[in-house]
Amino acid sequence: MPVKLLFIGDIIGKPGREALSRELHRIVDRLYVDLVIANGENAAGGFGLTQETAQDLFKCGVHVLTSGNHIWDKKDALDYIKREERIVRPANYPEGTPGRGATIASTPGGVKVGILNLEGRVFMNNLECPFRCADREIAKLKEEATIVFVDFHAEATSEKVALGWYLDGRVSAVVGTHTHVQTADERILTSGTAYLTDAGMTGSFDSVIGVRKEDAIEKFVTQRPSKFEVAKKDIRVNGVVVEVDEKTGLALKIERINIAV
Repeated sequence: MPVKLLFIGDIIGKPGREALSRELHRIVDRLYVDLVIANGENAAGGFGLTQETAQDLFKCGVHVLTSGNHIWDKKDALDYIKREERIVRPANYPEGTPGRGATIASTPGGVKVGILNLEGRVFMNNLECPFRCADREIAKLKEEATIVFVDFHAEATSEKVALGWYLDGRVSAVVGTHTHVQTADERILTSGTAYLTDAGMTGSFDSVIGVRKEDAIEKFVTQRPSKFEVAKKDIRVNGVVVEVDEKTGLALKIERINIAV
């Protein structure tokens, strides 16, 4: 039987959380989704994640939260990240970093799904190689799960495409996050891995990648620090649905979603 995974692009602040709360069950029911994964690193005020916001997202139907470089922005959440197995941070952070880089979730039908989070290095932090880290972490996940989903939180398109090809045939899907701009290059690679450079964002599109236009423009024009506030108009839910063969772990279909709320 095929398994359907829904991945929600970066959730931006309260508008993104409220939109997901209203729309998620409709999407799940309409598309017969088995497991919901969402990137929540910007869910609290546009930067970071808190215990309260994470629990709100779990209550509305998200099964696993992935993240990225902003997961550390709310310092009071670090202890919660250590304890909560449904939250993953990039696996290629140094040893001793709070939290976990991968986890395993189960669908209502009992199918185990491995979820791996990685962060890119091009124009990003100086971390362990995500390619070599993926080798190690995927081997561990495959001991329990045939299906493996990878959220690659990275800036450079070339790095994302390269990881997709590097993992082709070894994981079910490689989907990018971080830029907040949904790309139109969804496809199934030669050896059966579903790929999308960026899933986009769940938040305001009357904005500059989720923050008020005025705030972002001021910073670009003046080159001075500017306080960013989350934008609140033209809210959309971005993401991707991947259908996977339960026995092989390879993708059968990939479809982008872009829903105006």
